[in-house]
Parts: sequence; C-alpha cells; structure tokens
Amino acid sequence: MKTFLRLVSVMALSLVMQTASAQQQAATSPTGSSQTQIQKDIEGYLRHLYAFGPDVQLIVGSPKDIGVPGLQEISIDLKTGENTQTAKMYVTGGGKYLLRGELSDMSKDPLATARAQIQTKDAPVLGDPNAPVTLVEYSDFQCPVCRGLHDVLRGLLPNYPQVKVIFKDFPIETLHPWARTAALAGRCSYQQDPKAFWKMYDFIYDHQEIISAENAWAKMNDYASQASLNIETFKACMADPQAAAEVDANVANGKQLEVGSTPTIFVNGRRIVGADPHILQQYIDYELAQLKAEKNKQKK
Repeated sequence: MKTFLRLVSVMALSLVMQTASAQQQAATSPTGSSQTQIQKDIEGYLRHLYAFGPDVQLIVGSPKDIGVPGLQEISIDLKTGENTQTAKMYVTGGGKYLLRGELSDMSKDPLATARAQIQTKDAPVLGDPNAPVTLVEYSDFQCPVCRGLHDVLRGLLPNYPQVKVIFKDFPIETLHPWARTAALAGRCSYQQDPKAFWKMYDFIYDHQEIISAENAWAKMNDYASQASLNIETFKACMADPQAAAEVDANVANGKQLEVGSTPTIFVNGRRIVGADPHILQQYIDYELAQLKAEKNKQKK
C-alpha cells in the first residue's frame, strides 16, 4: 500500500489500457459490470502496475467533471484487510492519461477552504483568543512526534504572543491503544475548566513514556487530581458518551481536512505535517510579515 501511494504521486501515468485490461480481466472490483470502461481500464492498469492480487480491493470511483475541459476527477480506494487508503486522481476525457497531484485554481485563496473546514467551536485555546495567527493542532497524545511538537511549542510560543494554539483530538487507535483514553481525559478536563485542559496536555506529554494501555485510566485520574479537577465529575465524564462523541467529531473534522497522520498543523490554514520547528517558525514569520505589510499599506 505504501508503494502504491508513493508511486502514484508521479504526476502523469500513461495508461496502456488495452494491455493492462487484457491481463487483469480476472481481477475486477466489486462493482463489476456497473463500472464504465474507463473505470475498468484504470483498475486494470493500476493492478498491473503494482501487481495487486485478488486480496487487494481496488475501487475506482466514477469520473466527475471539475470544470476543466478534458479533465475529470476520480477517487481511488485501496483496501487490504482492515487498512484503507484513498487517493484523488484525474483522468483525461479520452481515458489516455491518469494524473496524480493537486489541481489548483489560482484565482482563489489556496488556504480559504482549509480555514473554512476547520471547526474550532468548543476547542481548547492557548494564548490570546484575538491573536492574528492561529495554529490548529490535530494530535494524538500517544504519538511520539506529537510530544516533540509539544516540546517545540513550549520553547517557541513565549516568543510569539501573536499566536494562539487550538487543539483538536486525532487519536490513531490502530497504532496507539491508550490515545483515545487520553483524548477523553482532555475533553473532560476542558469541560470542567478550559484552562485545566492545558495542564492535562502538559501532564500527558511530559509523562508519555510511563503511560500504558493498562494504566492509562489510573494515570488520567491522577493527572486530573493534579490539575485540581473534581475527580468524581471527571470520572463520570470519562464514561459519558458525550465525551466520546466530541472526540469522534474532532476525528471526523480531521478526516474532512485529509489529516492522515499526527501531528498535522494548520497555521492560518497552511498545512504542516510533523513537528519541524524551522518550518513552523517560517510559516508564523511569514504570516506576521504579511500582517505588517498590510498595516503599512493601509497607513499610506
């Protein structure tokens, strides 16, 4: 699957349709005869290119018009066991060429869509709520790289009072067995006292190495006590379906933004995957420079 995602990033793939289709007639998708010829050709080509056997479910979506003459968008879903990956691709009208990449409309703000999709209502906020630079963090409390981001922000934020941080849960439960328990603890801390969330945030990341699936519940209660929360209220919240629904809503929002790994950060809508302090600082400095330039322009 990783090979598939890596290789389809090549910007253009010439579809040798007849050869690929003839070699792969036995390996059709579950949609069977309902597929158009272009869908069958694309599936056959990809199966032949990446040697996908019958154990791999490859679903090619119906081509959709996107307002660009001669070009249509398709989705490719690849399923192996419980693992699923989705890629967006484009096919020429005649079905000769398949393209993988981002199609950008330069007449529009490239960050507007991401900003509009990020849901910040009832999300923990660190810093001045009116700060001009918004850093939205989609994170998993058990993720080692997320802990690295926590440490980066701890050193970076004191130098940038113009930045506020908004936290969004994105526990990857298939990799991190106690991440969801920690996410629930964060939500329940926030419900009692928004400021206590950031204490819980620090407690979890600072002690990440001693938390396990077996002791996570006890650790969360311990940290809640250290954050001066009402323990009985906290425990009741942890068991309440409402907290779970809030975590699920955060995850769904992340998926809407095509968050696939943690941490994923949006700096005024500009995406960063990982915890590179240099890129993070570059994006913040850029936003501040843009704001300064706009203010100077208005003074003239």
